[in-house]
Amino acid sequence: MWYTKIQELFGNTNGSYNFNGTYTGNDFADFLLGMSNSYTEQAVQDNGHWNNQSFAAYVQDNWRVNKRLTLNLGLRWDGIPHTYEAVNRMSDFYPNLYNSADAATLLPNGTISPNSAGLCTSPNPILKGVSFYCNGMGIAGVNGISNGLVNNHWAAFGPRVGFAYDLTGNSKTILRGGFGMMYERIQGNDMYNSGGNIPFSDNVTFTGVSLSNPGMSLLTGQTLTAPILPASVQELNATNYKLPVSMQFSLGIQQALGEKTVLSIGYVGMQDRHQSENELLNLPSPSVLPSLINNTVSFNNVNPYPGYGPIQVYANDANSSYNSLQASVNSRLRSDLTFQFAYTYSKALDPSGGTGSGGDLQAMPNPYNRNYGWGPSWFNHGQVFNANFVYDIPAFRHANSFAVRSALGGWQLSGFVTAQSGLPLQITLGGAQGANGLPSGANGATATNRPNVNGSVSYPGTVNEWFNTSAFSSPAVGQWGNLGYDSIWGPGRFNTNLSIFKSFVLSEKRNSKLELRVESFNIFNHTQFQNVSSTFTSSNFGAVTSAFDPRVFQLGFKAFF
Repeated sequence: MWYTKIQELFGNTNGSYNFNGTYTGNDFADFLLGMSNSYTEQAVQDNGHWNNQSFAAYVQDNWRVNKRLTLNLGLRWDGIPHTYEAVNRMSDFYPNLYNSADAATLLPNGTISPNSAGLCTSPNPILKGVSFYCNGMGIAGVNGISNGLVNNHWAAFGPRVGFAYDLTGNSKTILRGGFGMMYERIQGNDMYNSGGNIPFSDNVTFTGVSLSNPGMSLLTGQTLTAPILPASVQELNATNYKLPVSMQFSLGIQQALGEKTVLSIGYVGMQDRHQSENELLNLPSPSVLPSLINNTVSFNNVNPYPGYGPIQVYANDANSSYNSLQASVNSRLRSDLTFQFAYTYSKALDPSGGTGSGGDLQAMPNPYNRNYGWGPSWFNHGQVFNANFVYDIPAFRHANSFAVRSALGGWQLSGFVTAQSGLPLQITLGGAQGANGLPSGANGATATNRPNVNGSVSYPGTVNEWFNTSAFSSPAVGQWGNLGYDSIWGPGRFNTNLSIFKSFVLSEKRNSKLELRVESFNIFNHTQFQNVSSTFTSSNFGAVTSAFDPRVFQLGFKAFF
């Protein structure tokens, strides 16, 4: 399989102004006067041609060992090298290439001296003559660096094993199980996000400029020259980029209860390894965090790689797990009545990261401690119960009169019930300590601090206070809050939907009919809380901010001809 994508880089070549009240004490007044605190613009709206190829081979066989045992056996190999840019328009930061003897000389205004060692120019002709500090940067396809920036891993063999065993020999009790390993690559967002790295792209930031002329200093009236700035870089960890793998397994039993009912009980689990994670690399000592929060030191003056700002690192070193007990009953009690019940008790755990949205490339909440982000997954409903039924009401369905059958027969009643426990809430600190003094990385990811929790947390369950907000407090400046990740739970849900269908037969010969559909959602009009304010510094912290829809009726007609 061949995949290619042509994409513009994420950047703002139109430029953006910032007004913060520097001149008048009011940001909007600064704007009206055209006096900007800062102006930022990306120099190049470049694009890349990102390719990847996938190779695969597999062998699989179903083997019926005897009348009671069947095996499913297979082995798959996936050759999925990392995405690369077609003309090697990519760069990466490699700590082993950084020479401390060429550390940048920082000027008092935070820019890099043009006399510093470790400077280079861009291969991009649009940026000809522009200087960059590139100590530690490597170019794709140059000096032995992979065109995909990371080491490829080819030994991706995934076994598949499954079985079905008739325990009693009468096909009434069946034991089933299976195991499989599945590999995949990070599809390309990591490379797209790295497309803005120096020396292929550049951003200019001027301070103290006018809205009418962002290239002129308000202080001196002189034309400004773009300085050499410490760059923010998106790095891919070349040696820690193994293929993400998911190991999935199950074991369960199915029991026939009579001729038309089946009970199933099983364990379903999953262990994931080498999952994507986003870390901050260029970290100062934790003892410096209070000074960063109070703005008494500059980040660029205290980090271990002088000449660089925040360095984000994508690495495939995270793990996750899922374990569940699943039970269900499927039954057709009569030819006109079917129902299903299903119950799941589960726990999903992962280092989901600062946004709590799952997916790849998620930032670690605390870059000094990867376990700070370990906890229940954002989608983890601990308990879920579902029930549904369909009843074809037999009354008048077989009446002798066509008019009676059409007018009074053909009614169908169906319903669906869902009951589930709440999702975890990611409680964040907010305010000046929200990121604990650490700046945003190259693509906006940053650290996410949490408050302290004192004792246990109760749940009043009211609109204004879903959980006991007095149990939380701010940690000391520069410290990380002790509240566990995703350890507070949001509202559960109980919902019932009911539908009534009526078919009016137009022609039995042509099997044409008109169906009337009356559907109700949340038929009992239960108030079902949804979202809860979870930022500690918010004025409505702990309050319910939204609910699912109240009762809704829907009327429709459907024609069959």
